[in-house]
Amino acid sequence: MRANEDEDPKVQFNVYLPKSLVTALKHRAIDEGLSMSAFVERLARDYLKEQ
Repeated sequence: MRANEDEDPKVQFNVYLPKSLVTALKHRAIDEGLSMSAFVERLARDYLKEQ
């Protein structure tokens, strides 16, 4: 994690996804021991690193 990530304020971001996908993401987040927000943040950061 970069130092400034802790200083970057959180904002609400709404997206519409299929219910089955949201359910699968929630279950995976629980399996990973993360909140849904933390899990989606990790997915997004990992994806952006690949680009």
